[in-house]
Amino acid sequence: MTPTAIKTITPALERLARAPYYQPVADEVALFEAAAQKRLPVLLKGPTGCGKTRFVEYMAWKLGRPLVTVACHDDLTTADLVGRYLIVGEETVWLDGPLTAAVRNGAICYLDEIVEARKDTTVVIHPLADTRRALLVDKRGELIQAPDEFMLVISYNPGYQSVLKEIKPSTRQRFVALEFDYPEPELEARIVANEGGVDLEMAKKLVKLGELTRNLKGAGLDEGASTRLLVHAAQLIGAGMAPSAACIAAVARALSDDPDMNETLDDLVRAVF
Repeated sequence: MTPTAIKTITPALERLARAPYYQPVADEVALFEAAAQKRLPVLLKGPTGCGKTRFVEYMAWKLGRPLVTVACHDDLTTADLVGRYLIVGEETVWLDGPLTAAVRNGAICYLDEIVEARKDTTVVIHPLADTRRALLVDKRGELIQAPDEFMLVISYNPGYQSVLKEIKPSTRQRFVALEFDYPEPELEARIVANEGGVDLEMAKKLVKLGELTRNLKGAGLDEGASTRLLVHAAQLIGAGMAPSAACIAAVARALSDDPDMNETLDDLVRAVF
């Protein structure tokens, strides 16, 4: 059987039915819309749990496009992204990978934490991230031209960059870069209150705790508490847990395994609550 006769399976993509909750911090929404209009790929950089993924979900909904999200990791291969041949019964079929499915369907493809992927894997996105806007499916001898609606978005955390894990200039200079950070305290408190189901006063205390832990970055912690962790604590409080117990479980123990640092973090929890 020739490759052209082999059945191709492209997974169906779903659109977000409801608007994900997202609070704009600066001009990131307008910049993303402009990049989408001009068919430019986008790079999101910022600390873990600061809202990068939620932002992409919100923009996919706002633009009315399907969203394909890939969590990158050390074992991610080109075949994982592009696709592979499978034997189904007595039939050979080609199964599109998430990147190929996104290209065919004019979706937004979001590669989360791109630096975690193997370097020989990320090279496959280069033709999609420049004026060619094409994906070579090497195993099929197929060149797929991306429709205007297709958009490539990648993210990474600069705080975790090292010699072994960094974005090569040949990759990053293909992208429009949007920088993210944790929101200002008032805005972050509103986010925590809305997402965590607590009142604003409790949310402000949680944000205060988050700020205190962030001051320890580089002094025993790689990262302080993310907005995500504060929301987790708020949800535990909303479920009836005492604030101190919720914060120790969702924030302190999530940040460190070191006994001395755990004691320091517990002291911060007690100071706030």
